[in-house]
Amino acid sequence: MTGTLPETELIVGDAVIAGVAARAAILVPGVARLEPGVLGLVGHLARTGRQLWIGQEPVPSAGVRIRRAGGLLAIQVDLALTASGHVGEVGRAVQEAVAGAVTEQTGADVDEVTVWVLDIEPGRS
Repeated sequence: MTGTLPETELIVGDAVIAGVAARAAILVPGVARLEPGVLGLVGHLARTGRQLWIGQEPVPSAGVRIRRAGGLLAIQVDLALTASGHVGEVGRAVQEAVAGAVTEQTGADVDEVTVWVLDIEPGRS
């Protein structure tokens, strides 16, 4: 035996990446909540069902969608904002927070973070 270990590959699941992205997004000042929308809600329900089926605690990630294509990782975050911030500034802050947290916590290289603002709560600041 030569003492060398076989090369391994670590793949971080989409549910984990979505959970990290969701936590990072909600902590950005000016974000009221994640807003899954119809398509996001369907994906979240499917992911939660899969996690419950295999005995895992569901990760709160409604409003976050993960796409992988050709080795590229794209994250979409759908959210509602408070009235206290400028939409463009809060959106950029969410992009930076999500990309940074996912890369730091999972080691995955994020190619794209798309932020969709689906609502602004005028009474909240």
